[in-house]
Amino acid sequence: MISFWIACAVLLIVALPFIVWPLWRGAGSGNAGNNNEVQRDAANLDILRDQSAELEADLRNGLLTQDAYEQGKRELQTRLLEEVNVTERPTVSTRRSAKGLAIMLAILLPIFSVPLYLTLGNTNALLPQQDSGMAGGFGIIRSEAKLQELEEKLAKEPQNPDGWFVLARSYSELQRYPDATRAYGKLVELVPNEAQLWANYADVYAMSHNQSLLGEPTRLIDRALELDGNNTMALALAGSAAMERGDYAAAITHWTKLSNLLPPDNQELPMISNGIQEASKFLEMQKGGKGKLAKLSADKALEKAAGKPAAIGGMVSLSSKLAGKAAPTNTVFVFARDAHDKKLLLAVLRKQVKDLPLQFTFDDSMALNPQAKLSGSSQIVVFARISKSGEPIVQSGDLQGATGIIKPGDMGLNIVIDSVVP
Repeated sequence: MISFWIACAVLLIVALPFIVWPLWRGAGSGNAGNNNEVQRDAANLDILRDQSAELEADLRNGLLTQDAYEQGKRELQTRLLEEVNVTERPTVSTRRSAKGLAIMLAILLPIFSVPLYLTLGNTNALLPQQDSGMAGGFGIIRSEAKLQELEEKLAKEPQNPDGWFVLARSYSELQRYPDATRAYGKLVELVPNEAQLWANYADVYAMSHNQSLLGEPTRLIDRALELDGNNTMALALAGSAAMERGDYAAAITHWTKLSNLLPPDNQELPMISNGIQEASKFLEMQKGGKGKLAKLSADKALEKAAGKPAAIGGMVSLSSKLAGKAAPTNTVFVFARDAHDKKLLLAVLRKQVKDLPLQFTFDDSMALNPQAKLSGSSQIVVFARISKSGEPIVQSGDLQGATGIIKPGDMGLNIVIDSVVP
């Protein structure tokens, strides 16, 4: 820090002459300029006197008429007013004010520069910076040694919420979810009325328990929404939890409220909109289930009479090379869609990884939309996806597999989930 102040003093000494000297010199040069103007005016007066004398001589010698003489005199008088500065100049006042300003700046700049820096500057930046093991400027500790040091500190000071917050966020960033869950559990005890902490707690709890939001994570989400019904993270998680338990109406409610809270340019809006659409389709399927069962016999009879097979089916299995990347309770979706219109979803089946390998069959009775049945599409694609989030919307890290293009009536399909969504 001493070196810093020495450098500041040197810079100030170097800068002062560049500020003060032009003002001081300007005062003197202004006086010199006034003297030059006086000399110039005197020379102009001599010239005008000579020209006036010449006019009078020409008039006496008869070289000029009286009218020409009068006109010449008027022109000389006009030039006199234009070329000779007859106004009084405050030379002494200008010199004094410029010199006074130079002296004032020379005194005040050094006096006020230090208090000004101490008021507006950051004196902590002058202190030696210790290696905190933090990265990104958000209090995330990545150093194992520093994490252990913070753990030991919190063991001695368990009532330190700031320390628990840094620890919880650091473990979450490092994907050490059980440790993050423990830290957030302690944090919400110390700070029980912060909705965001409860939402974070629910998120890491789910990640450490097979990525499922059912059970305890749902209770934590509900607590967050009790404290702040507009907490965006809690609303997003609440919608996902509702989808996971099959409460599609609640999912639509939570995600619709979330979309209304976010700004129009938010990058998450398209994904939320897709989630609402998917939940709406599932809800329609759920609501129409009883009516479809009642009409099933008639529909099958019509299909049989028309000789138009509509059912497709086969087996879904998980590749052995990806078996370690999925938890038994992860959600498995099997979708059938029109090969020419990727937005036209024809049928959906929802299971869990523990059900694999599973046998599936789709027919017109499982259509999500009465106007979009399997029998109405000439070419179909069936794909299966393991969703880590439990949502039907594809996300990075999900596992998937698909058939090629098939047609209604194809049975014995074999879908192997063998790729990871980038």
